[in-house]
Amino acid sequence: MEIKNRMWMTGTLDWFAFIGDQEVWLGRREVPYPLDEGDAWINQAGDSFRVVDGEIVLLGRVEPPKRTW
Repeated sequence: MEIKNRMWMTGTLDWFAFIGDQEVWLGRREVPYPLDEGDAWINQAGDSFRVVDGEIVLLGRVEPPKRTW
């Protein structure tokens, strides 16, 4: 499946993408790879994303997931 958004990973393993004309941090390990239709995740900041019609969509902000060490 081809993702319509331009996305990239930095040397620190952070995923970014352009959603519209805005650069958005997608997350790190929580980003599913490879992305497929219907995939959804919440990054450490609490931003919620889903892949809809081949495009990454920012759904909004929710409570960040609890991290256990």
